Amino acid sequence: MAAGRLYLIPTPLAAGDPAQVLPPATLAALRGIDHFVAERAKTARAVLKAAAHPLPLAQIQISELNEHTPAAELPNLLAPLLAGRDVGLMSEAGCPGVADPGAALVALAHDQGVPVLPLVGPSSLLLALMASGMNGQQFCFTGYLPAKPDAREAAIRNLEKTVRQKHVTQLFIETPYRNAALLAALLKTLQPDTRLAVAVDLTGEGESVMSRHVAAWRKATAPTLKDRPAMFLIGE
Repeated sequence: MAAGRLYLIPTPLAAGDPAQVLPPATLAALRGIDHFVAERAKTARAVLKAAAHPLPLAQIQISELNEHTPAAELPNLLAPLLAGRDVGLMSEAGCPGVADPGAALVALAHDQGVPVLPLVGPSSLLLALMASGMNGQQFCFTGYLPAKPDAREAAIRNLEKTVRQKHVTQLFIETPYRNAALLAALLKTLQPDTRLAVAVDLTGEGESVMSRHVAAWRKATAPTLKDRPAMFLIGE
């Protein structure tokens, strides 16, 4: 029996009609699948409902794959694919497999000869980079910086050093309730002529992308970032 196909289905970054950010081909693939692996089943159900999936939610199987999923569980998640069933992999927001635990299932699928089909949809990393005015030829996503102030400031200095020496744009994120603390640390630590961009609520009603040198940031009123998804970038 031929293996099923693992569809990598991006999900909206913000509330609203999925058709505003997902192309027809992605929505058609989503609506044609009845078995999903998602970081959080509740979020996946909300996306499926908003995307007008033709089946009742109770008839759609959703297995969870998150940071708490043991590696020993991955073969069970892959089993439907090996049995010939198509499966959709969904992130909590944005592209599955990018800053997302779903990458482990994708790697196993490749190892087992399962076809992997990435679909088109929003990526907060690329949207923020596009809008930053920074170097899009060389960039690096760092994920989360340390939460402790001393370690965080040391990490910021190291990232800035990489920007200046290698001209590589640096992208990173923070838990929304710590966004303001991270912005304050960036403005305290970075050199005045370093460019800092903050992209907030991408694709949402409150979307805002601010990109300016740190000297200008220090003169401006700080934006309200608490509890809002944000992407931070530093570059030249």
